[in-house]
Amino acid sequence: MAHRGVVAVLASASLLLSAACASEEGEPPRASGSPSPAASSPPPASPSPEPTADLPPAEGSVDVVSTLAEGLPSPWGLAVLPGGDLLVASRDEATVTRIDGKSGKKTHVGSVPGVAPSGEGGLLGLAVAPTFGADHLVYAYFTTESDNRIARMQYDESKPAGQQLGAPDTILRGIPKGSVHNGGRIAFGPDRMLYAGTGETGDTGLAQDRESLAGKILRMTPDGEPVHGNPEADSVVYSWGHRNVQGLAWDEQKRLWASEFGQDTWDELNLVEPGKNYGWPEAEGEQGERGYIDPVAQWKTSEASPSGIAYAGGSVWMAGLRGERLWRVPLSGEPDEEPLAAPQAFLEGEYGRLRTVVAAGGDRLWLVTSATDGRGNPEPEDDRILLLKVT
Repeated sequence: MAHRGVVAVLASASLLLSAACASEEGEPPRASGSPSPAASSPPPASPSPEPTADLPPAEGSVDVVSTLAEGLPSPWGLAVLPGGDLLVASRDEATVTRIDGKSGKKTHVGSVPGVAPSGEGGLLGLAVAPTFGADHLVYAYFTTESDNRIARMQYDESKPAGQQLGAPDTILRGIPKGSVHNGGRIAFGPDRMLYAGTGETGDTGLAQDRESLAGKILRMTPDGEPVHGNPEADSVVYSWGHRNVQGLAWDEQKRLWASEFGQDTWDELNLVEPGKNYGWPEAEGEQGERGYIDPVAQWKTSEASPSGIAYAGGSVWMAGLRGERLWRVPLSGEPDEEPLAAPQAFLEGEYGRLRTVVAAGGDRLWLVTSATDGRGNPEPEDDRILLLKVT
């Protein structure tokens, strides 16, 4: 397995767009019970096929501390509550479950009405309001019969299990939907504003259409309104030219990072700035074309197909679906960001498809597998939430 840097080798052949759409989140699944490398050690490295002399090998490590929960159906979004318990969304069942952060005990919180699961759509990202202690609000990104939208719900723990979510209050509607490329990740940033990653639904032109909410990163107030400092005062659009964004995270310098599915050549990790164009469909991966922002790191789609990302220990950690591995990208912290070392892969094939990764404080991460979404080969204990210790 070759560690990947900003420079990588072109894929040997192009695929038709329809084939790429069908396979970006799913390739031939792992064989049940097949041997896999130890979870605590990275897979053996082989020399990169193109020069990476300015990117030394990375020297991180990942240890699986425990399996917190098993038997989760199509888990997608994950949010951490004050106190350390978790909320997990089921994409296909449109339910939210609370997981005790220590014992793993599951409590059915409730269902989200209006969700229409289909293809890559359904109940996707979750976020806990930064003011949760006062207002008990949980935010969700989900697909309906007509669009993708973002709504907030009050979480009342005093009510019986299964009835603890209030009615959805939609704060943003009209995000185009498709059978593929619905984006879906939401997160509150250090500025306490809500960010969302969207997809272009397979209609590539929407990514460059400044009037469309598809193929964008959005920034809004907790009420769904445009924020001062957005590129256009009356728009929630923050950046554009994205194909399908499913990962959002901020580093110690409060810079926004996003993962993005490529078509059939390059998956990307981008450093996101307001008002910038990230190229799709005119550019995929590092192209050096004027007017478009190149990714900080890129991978062949067979090695990544990235969904969630998190920041911990000076690195961005990226969950791979088709690639079935967790990537680490060590950051330098410089304004013109270049990785400190070649991206490093962990857990390759050990737990199958990986959907979501969330910082758990210090050197810990929560990692969510994705074998039960119709594209994996689930084993009896799937899907799971793992606690990792990383360096």
